[in-house]
Amino acid sequence: MSRKLFGTDGVRGRANTYPMTAQMALALGAAAGRYFRRDGSLAHRVVIGKDTRLSGYMLENALTAGLTSTGMNVLLLGPVPTPAVGFLTRSMRADLGVMISASHNPHQDNGIKFFGPDGFKLSDEAEAEIEAILAGEVTPAAPENIGRAKRIEDGRGRYQEFVKTTFPAGLRLDGLKVVIDCANGAAYKAAPDVLWELGAEVVPVGVSPNGTNINDRCGSTHTQTAAEAVVAHGADVGICLDGDADRVMILDERGMVADGDQIMALMATRWAEDGRLRGGALVATVMSNLGLERHLEARGLRLERTAVGDRYVVERMRAGGFNLGGEQSGHIVMTDYATTGDGLIAGLQFLAEMARTGARASALTRQFDTVPQLLKNVRYGAGAAPLEAASVKAVIAEAEGLLSGKGRLLIRKSGTEPLVRVMAECEDAGLLAQVVDGIVAAVEAAV
Repeated sequence: MSRKLFGTDGVRGRANTYPMTAQMALALGAAAGRYFRRDGSLAHRVVIGKDTRLSGYMLENALTAGLTSTGMNVLLLGPVPTPAVGFLTRSMRADLGVMISASHNPHQDNGIKFFGPDGFKLSDEAEAEIEAILAGEVTPAAPENIGRAKRIEDGRGRYQEFVKTTFPAGLRLDGLKVVIDCANGAAYKAAPDVLWELGAEVVPVGVSPNGTNINDRCGSTHTQTAAEAVVAHGADVGICLDGDADRVMILDERGMVADGDQIMALMATRWAEDGRLRGGALVATVMSNLGLERHLEARGLRLERTAVGDRYVVERMRAGGFNLGGEQSGHIVMTDYATTGDGLIAGLQFLAEMARTGARASALTRQFDTVPQLLKNVRYGAGAAPLEAASVKAVIAEAEGLLSGKGRLLIRKSGTEPLVRVMAECEDAGLLAQVVDGIVAAVEAAV
């Protein structure tokens, strides 16, 4: 059974435009409610969290209406990080968790992500079944069985207390000045509070959401604002989260950026030294740098690659019994602690290394030399299929020949935006630019 509505990370699109309309959210809520009430019992509940987008109010209300119409009891968490929804779904014994967020996308976009009762994102198969129910007629609950909705006031506090338990006992952040950029998103309260409670001197950035400034010139996809704050305040380190706080970028004391690959290299090395790295492997996507793979191999460790998307990383981790994985973009998944990427917990693990070793951030964020990597995106319109064009295929085949034995080429459609992503790695910078620019030009001509 195939999926059409769901992408690599739930349903996503421009707010108030199909599929991110109130009507679709209501229908999707009803279909999900019917899927989780297949046994006919009445004791079902769902938790709903959201980030700080203006459209979150509309989608939250529509989802609540759809879910309660099928007899689901709804627990509303308000603005909380995506990993908090995974944690609270399991902690509160809910059957379903829903996060309303478009992650790192601008405020005009929004999305709906589903979590199962185990706190993990739903499988492709479960999403396909919900789509099949959506395509049919959803039977509503009898009037006496309509669900109730209740706002949970302490959901964020429960998550914060859990997050602090992942920081090593006996360590504190006293003496560390930390810039925390919350992207005006879901962690704008939780992240600064946790860092302060663990002893850090906190310099908050991106903590004044107004509904339309999420990810706007701040957060993990725009680190310059936090980098300027690190330098201006003489901070020891910067932590940049995205809009729903499931990814992170680390800045050293000079404001230099370390992506997810460098953070994962540090954690994999340390965990292996401590005997904590299960399976002797790190799970990452095809986007991770070749330098990371070489770094691990030099230490007798493996890099297990997956398709792009943290859900596929998690699926491989669960299937292989691995406990560390993630993406270059900053999703760091530690199944010892969380069921999905958690930027705040990953940031705390980095800070724990600083506190344990006394090392400067710059000494920890440069774990390996990266192989030059170039990534460019080409936006296309509805209905376009540029990668099917014969002219594009011919240019790609030529590029693969040029890179044979010298590097890597990866071309894919984004699962969350109408973009073709063209990425290549090669030590020859001239060849790298030639290959990527040639493919980008061909794709642009095709669209």
